[in-house]
Amino acid sequence: MREKLQKLDPKIRDPLLITLGTALISLGTYFFRMPNNFTIGGVTGIAIVVSSFLPNISTGTLVFLFNMILLAVGFLFLSRRFGLSTVYSSTLMSVIIWVLERAVPMEAPLTSEPLLELIFAVGLPALGSAILFNIGSSSGGTDIIAMLLKKYTSINIGAALMLADFLVAASACFVFGIQTGLFSILGLLMKSFLVDGVIESINQCKYMHIICTNPEPICDFIFHKLHRGATICNATGAYTHHQIYLVLSVVSRGQAVHLRRFVRSVEPHAFIMITNTSEIIGKGFQTEN
Repeated sequence: MREKLQKLDPKIRDPLLITLGTALISLGTYFFRMPNNFTIGGVTGIAIVVSSFLPNISTGTLVFLFNMILLAVGFLFLSRRFGLSTVYSSTLMSVIIWVLERAVPMEAPLTSEPLLELIFAVGLPALGSAILFNIGSSSGGTDIIAMLLKKYTSINIGAALMLADFLVAASACFVFGIQTGLFSILGLLMKSFLVDGVIESINQCKYMHIICTNPEPICDFIFHKLHRGATICNATGAYTHHQIYLVLSVVSRGQAVHLRRFVRSVEPHAFIMITNTSEIIGKGFQTEN
C-alpha cells in the first residue's frame, strides 16, 4: 500500500492524505473528545472549556471561530511561510465538526467506559496528526501559534506549547471535575508518545546487510524485482581472509521478506543482518526539504 502511495503524483497523493488525516482528527474529536469533555490541549481543548461558559454556542462553532481567527493571524503575520495545506486542513476540520454537530448530534458519550473513550479520543487524532506531520502539513490551531513564536521570539517552542497544552488539559479539573481533568492530562501524555510512534511505524523500513560471495544475482533481484537500489562493498573475512562482498539495501517490510527468502535460496550460507529504520532520505524515499 505504501509503495503504491509513493508512486502517486504528490499533487494527488498529498491532498488525499491531508483529507484522510484531517478526517481522522475530526472524527476522534467529535465522537470521543467533545462528549467526554477531554481537553487534550490545542484549539479543540480550549473550545471545549470555553463552551462550558457559553452554553448557547456549540463547541464545533467555537472550534470553527478559533481556527478562522488563527488562520487570519497566520495570513497576516506569516505571509508565504504559511502553508496552504495547513489552511486546507484547518478549514476542513472545522467544517467536518460543524457538519457532524448538525447531522449526528451527540447528547452523551458513545459508551459508559471513559478509558475506552479516551483511547479513541487520543488514538484517532494521533494517527491523523502523524499522517499530516509525515508529509509536512498540520491541522493548524496551536501549530500556527508555534509558527508565530518561532518567527518573533527565541523561546523554546516545544516547551511553550507543551506547557500551554498541559494548562488547557489541567483546566478540566476545575471546569469538569477531577476525573475528567486527570483523563485529559493522561490523554495529553499518551498523545505525545503516540504521534511519534505512529510516524516511525508509517516510515519503518528494513536496512539489509547481506554478506555473500556472489552479489550479482542478489543485486539483480533487488533492481528488477523489488525496484530498489543497492550498494556493493568489497570486504575480507577476518578469520578466513577470503574475498567476500557486502550488499547494502533499504527496502520495505514486505520486500524484506521476499529478499531474505531469495538470498537463502541462491546462497544458503550468506550472512544477513536486518535493522529497522524509520528515516531514509534519498531517491525512492523521503526528499530533504
